[in-house]
Amino acid sequence: MNRPMMIVAAGLVGLLFGLGLIVAGMANPAKVLAFLDVAGAWDPSLALVMGGAIGVALPAFALSRRRERGWLGARFDWPRATQIDRRLLLGGALFGVGWGMAGVCPGPALVLLGAGVPQALGFVAAMLAGMWLVGKLWPAK
Repeated sequence: MNRPMMIVAAGLVGLLFGLGLIVAGMANPAKVLAFLDVAGAWDPSLALVMGGAIGVALPAFALSRRRERGWLGARFDWPRATQIDRRLLLGGALFGVGWGMAGVCPGPALVLLGAGVPQALGFVAAMLAGMWLVGKLWPAK
């Protein structure tokens, strides 16, 4: 595994992902909140973005499942958890409530932080504090 190449590849993939979030409108909290407002002025355009993402990801995951290592030599580390438990449901509910309140989830929050949006600093700080707190209260199994 070529470590410098892995770092460059990770940076390029992150940049491409961030640009995709911007182009798709996922880094615009007003657009996200309009998508979540199904009982009001609903904007379904992000459903097309999500559908496109699923259409790209499904074949890529199917191909990756047949391989032991990625193109740059890193081993795949697939999730091992198979049960839907209280911790997963609570985490999903908290994520959904936070996304619905702020119109931002972690990826777009980092894009907004990088773009210098002041509100992103508070969101990212709260997100990191929450991640730290969950790790202290409920360590990974």
